[in-house]
Amino acid sequence: MLLKKDNTSLYHDVYTHVKASAEKLGASGGALYIIHNDKIVTESYFGKQSNATHARDVQADTQFHIASVRKAYIGFAAAYAVYTGSFSIDESIRKFVDDSHLSAYKGVTFRHLLTHTHGLKLADGKLLSEYKPGESWAYRDAGIKLLTTIIKKTTEQSVAEIVQEQVIKPVRFQATEWIKMSQPHSKIAHTIREADNIYWTETDVVDGSGMNMYVSAQELALWGYLHLTEGKWGGKQIIPREIFQMATSIQTPNPMLPIQQNGFLWFIKDTNHTSNQIGDTVPKGSYQLLGYTNVALLVIPQENVVAVRMFNRYGSSESYDYLNDIRSFGDTVYKCSKKTSVKY
Repeated sequence: MLLKKDNTSLYHDVYTHVKASAEKLGASGGALYIIHNDKIVTESYFGKQSNATHARDVQADTQFHIASVRKAYIGFAAAYAVYTGSFSIDESIRKFVDDSHLSAYKGVTFRHLLTHTHGLKLADGKLLSEYKPGESWAYRDAGIKLLTTIIKKTTEQSVAEIVQEQVIKPVRFQATEWIKMSQPHSKIAHTIREADNIYWTETDVVDGSGMNMYVSAQELALWGYLHLTEGKWGGKQIIPREIFQMATSIQTPNPMLPIQQNGFLWFIKDTNHTSNQIGDTVPKGSYQLLGYTNVALLVIPQENVVAVRMFNRYGSSESYDYLNDIRSFGDTVYKCSKKTSVKY
């Protein structure tokens, strides 16, 4: 084990928060994993991997669908591509796309793709521009699909291959993978959805471009920990720190605009605003990703803490205020980390 365990009751409020959220969501099970000051201070698993009779208990090797939290891995691959010279962050994407004649690409750079400020939108199968690049913010899949395609084209490696070569193999992760949905295995938590929820589609694509990434709570926390340590593992610099510094610092083209700030797809805490997913008390410079399965990965460098919550529920009911819930999750983690810090 890379990190020693030092379980503490000081994070009990976070556990209570996560259990309450799971109940509100209707998840069959979940997990909480917190690393603080280079120690595992909370590791908890509860419930079942599905609602089926005799379903497997959620446990350390259970892998959850992380949905949009996968963007942390895509962001890493993009930062790796920039670091190795495959493209530069402010380079136009036009010369890297097959349909470069389309007017929607005008002025769009990699920075825009990475910070959701590109303005691209698919409508009736056509790529359109909602706004001029850099002038607003919108969370659209069109930019992610473009980014993964261009990464593969310029590096001659898929996102999954880059992550496998640069991270998974060196640190020996065993429960981080894109899984063919036609070939699930016993350690996968079944993701619950309401009957009329058809938003999420299943896929057998395993090159890192698909929305089918499954990770255990422990390995998602350790992925966050690698970002916190800027590529150090076991006291050794195994990945260039510049990759993580790029990925987790604000890259939004105009930080003065009252919009969500992003790094390489990470949501970065700057100022508080109505659409912010990171808690109001969580300090500036913290970063987070939240997935449609309600999985969250939060890193608070100021307190040297990484927190992961895992659920198996697509979306939420109308009565569930997901923004309030994820903000209060972060605020609770921060409050507990402040209490805990006096103990070390």
